[in-house]
Amino acid sequence: MTKTNAVLLILLGGTFMSFVGLIMRLITEAGGFQILAYRSISLAAVVATVACLKRRSGFIGLLKTLDLHDVAMGAALSIAFMTYVFAMLTTSVASTLFILTSTPFLSAIIGWIWIGERPRLVTWLAIIAGTFGVALMIKDGIDLGRNLGNMLALVSAVMFALMLVLARRSQKTDVLGGTFLGGVFAGLLGFTLALATGEGLLVSGHDLALTLFMGAFTIGIGIALVTIGTPFVPAAEVSLLVLIESVLGPVWVWVFLNEAMTRSELTGGAIVLAAVVLLALTSRRAALRT
Repeated sequence: MTKTNAVLLILLGGTFMSFVGLIMRLITEAGGFQILAYRSISLAAVVATVACLKRRSGFIGLLKTLDLHDVAMGAALSIAFMTYVFAMLTTSVASTLFILTSTPFLSAIIGWIWIGERPRLVTWLAIIAGTFGVALMIKDGIDLGRNLGNMLALVSAVMFALMLVLARRSQKTDVLGGTFLGGVFAGLLGFTLALATGEGLLVSGHDLALTLFMGAFTIGIGIALVTIGTPFVPAAEVSLLVLIESVLGPVWVWVFLNEAMTRSELTGGAIVLAAVVLLALTSRRAALRT
């Protein structure tokens, strides 16, 4: 695959994922655990299908390749998926996506503490700037009564970052197995907690269709496209390209549902995005010099 085609795949995958917030807002009655349960079914099914096609194996063959690294990544992803769903339900789409953009900074910190990947000076500068941007949005959330949602978004970002560090530690170039298990574990969590909390499993046809579509296409296909294109593009550039999700996500809910961003979300989000761009560009230059 050429780099140009890979870039287009990553951009398309990020664009698919950017519609999650809009679809979440279109769901009318389903509870958070119900959404988590049903979207995880279709997410896991699509990721498993893509993994089998990419690896040219059957489903049993996919299961045989799963190891403890995939289980650990799946566990981290399942928590990330759950907190992501409830963040979307309890704060704005913009705050959720912009806070999630801090994942590279959190990954750098976890990687330093756990596997000894000492961050460069520019990484620390980006972390400081990103932390300030996230703090602005969290403060705004406190003022608007969205504190829980913003904190859940931060937890989600931490778990996504942990998954990335686990992937680096495992030296896997293909994380589709871990992503598949993330969907399976999240689905089990969703079904179990929906029953335990009294939400139940019965949802309207409208909400079920949107939830399954979200899991299969906006997330499942989106993640698959990014994963397929990633090996052909430098990691620093991938970090830049997937920002399209955080840029477009708030736009869709503003255009279609008039969910405007607050001044703090705009300011904090711009700071976080700028910090990620700085980190990605400097990482790319460092890679070119080596």
